[in-house]
Amino acid sequence: MIKKKDRKKLKRIFGTSNRPRISVFRSNKAIYVQLIDDFSGKTLVSSSSREKVFTDKKKTKIELSNEVGKLLGKRAKMLKIEKVVFDKRKYLYHGRIKSLAEGIREMGLDF
Repeated sequence: MIKKKDRKKLKRIFGTSNRPRISVFRSNKAIYVQLIDDFSGKTLVSSSSREKVFTDKKKTKIELSNEVGKLLGKRAKMLKIEKVVFDKRKYLYHGRIKSLAEGIREMGLDF
């Protein structure tokens, strides 16, 4: 657990228009991902496991995270975004977060 006084020491990840930030939020049931340009303060692309595309499929959370990553990668490719910064926040890089990152990489995004 990160203590309050240690949070100030953490380095902030910042996204630009050339290299937007991928922000990840993971709940117990779903995973949400956004591509954010921090200079303009706008969300460029978003994807989540709550979308109608994923509702009728019976998959594990890890498989679903991979599919969400692929969908985000496809949408980012439509905007001609090639390079991004991955902001996993407090989450460890394993399980659903790792699967999400692999799905994004499969679509050709570089981070």
